[in-house]
Amino acid sequence: MPKKLLQRFMPNHETIKNQKALKIFGSVLYNPNLWSLNRHSAAGAFAVGLFIAFIPLPSQMIMASGVAILCGVNLPLSVALVWVSNPITMPFLFYFAYRIGAWILHSPTQNFHFELTWHFFVEQINTIGPPLLLGCLVCGAVLATIGYFGIQGLWRYSVVRSWKKRRSR
Repeated sequence: MPKKLLQRFMPNHETIKNQKALKIFGSVLYNPNLWSLNRHSAAGAFAVGLFIAFIPLPSQMIMASGVAILCGVNLPLSVALVWVSNPITMPFLFYFAYRIGAWILHSPTQNFHFELTWHFFVEQINTIGPPLLLGCLVCGAVLATIGYFGIQGLWRYSVVRSWKKRRSR
């Protein structure tokens, strides 16, 4: 794993404690797992970031940081992973999630044409809202699970490989 490369960009505990702007959060940000990079905090951050990336709301980074603090996983990594659903990839991801939700609910897919009116918004929430939300939940849960166990496996593989390399010297 590129642990040393990522740790160069992570702030240390003293930097966090000395930030005057972060004093309003009290000691909540002093949890060492929020800033350290180990197998469990990185895997948890992948799960949090990938799950929150599929929530169709504009405050994904705030939600990811809150869930990362509650779960005690790497905060910067979980917030960065939310950007999987950036403005370029978001239409494709949410359309895929909508198709998955429509398939699960056995409902026909709706044709979509965009209008910037309140009536259009309310009508679309009633027609495509349930399949979209269900598809986002399913896709987020599946990707979070794959991300969590994938990072756990990759981290373990990297450690075992470095042990074997060290042993062969």
